[in-house]
Amino acid sequence: MRSSAGAGYWAGMGTGRVARWRGGRLLHPRGVSFGGEVELSGSFAERAVGGPGRYPATVRLSRGTPTPAGWPDVLGLAVRLHGADGPFDLLLSSTGRPRLLRHLPMPRRDFAGPYGSLLAYRIDGRRTYLLAAADRPLGGSLAELAALAARHGVRFDLLAADGFRAPWRVVGRVVLGARLPAGTDAALAFDPDGRRGSGLRPRGLIQWLRRAGYPVSQRGRNAAEDQTRLP
Repeated sequence: MRSSAGAGYWAGMGTGRVARWRGGRLLHPRGVSFGGEVELSGSFAERAVGGPGRYPATVRLSRGTPTPAGWPDVLGLAVRLHGADGPFDLLLSSTGRPRLLRHLPMPRRDFAGPYGSLLAYRIDGRRTYLLAAADRPLGGSLAELAALAARHGVRFDLLAADGFRAPWRVVGRVVLGARLPAGTDAALAFDPDGRRGSGLRPRGLIQWLRRAGYPVSQRGRNAAEDQTRLP
């Protein structure tokens, strides 16, 4: 345990230094944020947030690295669900839909996804994988994505699979609302641990690295300390 904690400390310190040097996010530095809504249904909603319903949300889509617009990149979809028990953050990366590709981040050009949790969440002792995919192409640039959302709206279907062999099933959807100001986008700091407001618990190496690096990186770029005061 001590070696794990020590490794996490040094990973976080390195992440924070790079974030301060760059003056912004270490990962997913360029993105656009929106207000929105998450609709959950069925047994998944009961297990995850205590019941089906529509919940206010904050949604950010981003590019993982500073590649030029239109180039393939590991894209990100971050969703903050504002539930009755507090906010819960869900972090997804562009991945594959087939079983053997659920664990792999996959560079893509189109912001339509799919986006996956890469590793399983634990909920009520069961392993659950998550996936989100838009209902139509969204383009390869943030500007194109923002314009499409403003004109026609954007919706992502949210799917879940209980275990590695289980098929995907639709458990809800994520709907983008109005775009948030650039200052709000810069102040957002998503919680990779998922400990707030939900029974979902992320696990695995990727989660360990996120837990070690995200908080230090967020302090290094002066993200808002009180995230509950953001839209």
